[in-house]
Amino acid sequence: MKILIADKFSENHLDRLKKLGCDVTYNASVKAEELPKLIGSTKVLVVRSKRVAADTIKAGDQLAVILRAGAGVNTIDVKAASACGVYVTNCPGKNAVAVAELAFALLLAIDRRIPDNVAALRAHKWNKKEFSKADGVFGKTLGVIGAGQIGREVIKRAHAFGLRVIAADPLLNLRKARELDVEYSPDLDTVFRRADIITLHVALTADTKKLVTADRIAMMKPNAILINASRGEVVDQVALRAALEAKRIRAGLDVFDPEPAEAAADFADPILDLPNLYGTHHIGASTEQAQEAIAEEAIHIIETYMKTGVVLNCVNLATRTPAKWQLFVRHYDRVGVLAQVMGQIHRANINIEEVQNIIFDGAVAACCRIQLDTEPGAKLLAAIKDGNPDVISVESLRIGE
Repeated sequence: MKILIADKFSENHLDRLKKLGCDVTYNASVKAEELPKLIGSTKVLVVRSKRVAADTIKAGDQLAVILRAGAGVNTIDVKAASACGVYVTNCPGKNAVAVAELAFALLLAIDRRIPDNVAALRAHKWNKKEFSKADGVFGKTLGVIGAGQIGREVIKRAHAFGLRVIAADPLLNLRKARELDVEYSPDLDTVFRRADIITLHVALTADTKKLVTADRIAMMKPNAILINASRGEVVDQVALRAALEAKRIRAGLDVFDPEPAEAAADFADPILDLPNLYGTHHIGASTEQAQEAIAEEAIHIIETYMKTGVVLNCVNLATRTPAKWQLFVRHYDRVGVLAQVMGQIHRANINIEEVQNIIFDGAVAACCRIQLDTEPGAKLLAAIKDGNPDVISVESLRIGE
């Protein structure tokens, strides 16, 4: 199986992929626009931050899996992949600790003005009077937006720092909040009004794009801190820049909107010139520990796919198909039975949406569940039952009844 790894990947793990029998091409420096010409007969494409556009997906006539060696899939054209029958998967949670650590690094750097301290020392200047001014974080209220694996790692560290935590997440409820020892707020605006510090840990989706609006930024307390280590597009950056220019709030950003696509490039966003902005270079997951964990998960996904055909952590399978009817065919586990069943359905001009054939203990009999977009009439049911002596019974059921 041919694998193209088009981003930085733990080189310690490359030999393990080769030992699985994979034909591995490692080209971390390839540019996104060069991928369509290089994809060739690649079966699995592994990327980290490289953008995978529709033209790359369409150029890969053998492409079956796009694996993001990290969390989130916003750099991949998932819609184009779905249209081409290509699985899209990722490695969620494997960088959770690293991102949580960076979120707190940004928070403490802002509160204690650590980068400014360092800059003064490197300029051979001593200014204890200026840099002794800090609020401290103990006892403050931390608003955690997104209580997934990263958010939960942030919450653990928040408790150690003596912060009160209020959390908001569509999947959170009072019971789960009690387990996390946090206050639950179903109302996002309430979090923005009450928190002294807000940290964002949500995936980029249509619902979370510009989740942090100008109105929500205006709700924040004077001198409050906004930490974003998720995706730049989650924040209305124009509104954020205006609030920073007005010196209303402070911000710690690991991500920007937009940010350079390449690992090293010029970056001239005006927000970088503001003194109450502290930032890093989208390095949330960039620790050796996180990259080792992600590489392990990537190999696990590839090995599972090779051995079983199952793609773990797949993000683009339909949660609901157009199927309206379900057909149950009990049959003896013999050659040609299902071919006859599928042939009869084809002749009836009915589309099959999903198929699952379950074999019973002993491999004598099986039950095939077939989801259809149209009702299978009595004529079709009779044709299936009478068309092969190895069909035991046939029945249909409207989905949802």
